[in-house]
Amino acid sequence: MNIRKFAVDMLPPVTLAIVVSFWGLAPKAWVESTWTAIIMTALVTTWVLGLELVFERHEGWRMNRREFFTDLFYMVLNATLISKISQLVGDAPLMAFKKAAGIATPWAGEMPFLAQVALVLVVYEFGQYWMHRLMHNSTPFWLTHAPHHHITQLNAMKGAVGNPIELVLISLSVIVFFDVSQAAILGAFGATGVISTFAHANVRSDPPKFYSFFFTTIRHHSLHHSVPYEDTRCNYGNSLILCDRIFGTYKEGEASVVGQDDRKRLSIREQWVFPFMPLVKAWRERRGGGAIAQG
Repeated sequence: MNIRKFAVDMLPPVTLAIVVSFWGLAPKAWVESTWTAIIMTALVTTWVLGLELVFERHEGWRMNRREFFTDLFYMVLNATLISKISQLVGDAPLMAFKKAAGIATPWAGEMPFLAQVALVLVVYEFGQYWMHRLMHNSTPFWLTHAPHHHITQLNAMKGAVGNPIELVLISLSVIVFFDVSQAAILGAFGATGVISTFAHANVRSDPPKFYSFFFTTIRHHSLHHSVPYEDTRCNYGNSLILCDRIFGTYKEGEASVVGQDDRKRLSIREQWVFPFMPLVKAWRERRGGGAIAQG
């Protein structure tokens, strides 16, 4: 056995175990502080970015200054504005409905910590899987998601990059209906953060079957980011590749060249206006046709 390769391949599962264990053992004051989750996310991201420097997977994905600051912008955007909007349009209305309807699930909070984490992870990822699949099979939704596929390299922070409409849609869930502990919720989201970060990272790590059968890896997700559009319609699981295995959308393979539309990299502005460009184009053509008719 190649000990060095085994150690590198075990990095995702070990990091996942550490993060989930942290939330299971964290003092109540830490769990209730919003800064703890922010610090943990920053530590995990920094850790994986460091691994990219040591165990680079593809030279063509090597981080540069422009990519770093674009990714950092989106990380901050997701942690602030996108998070607030998601709570406003998703969690708040669902919580109000839950209270009005008298819905309660005390059994969820009585389960062991790891079972609660698993429940939140499965419920959240089930919704993400179907939303993500919809985005690849419905033109209006694809237009919001396409900017994420215009990235031309994969790095640790790339999971946060995308059009704001998509970022809100993909973050919606029904977790508020389950009365689980705050620690379990943070543990589950910490887990998805670790899995998704490694699934986008330029790290030469291929986790063993006990991990890759259930969780998304860079191999699964790089194939999802393939250049041909049709090749992107697989491996939708953001964190749980198990969903793809169950619902028949799993595809084996890996890609080293990623992107869309001749691999054109979009600026932040282009990413934000991308969903509206077909309407703008139609309006310009209509306006141009009207001018010709008048002439």
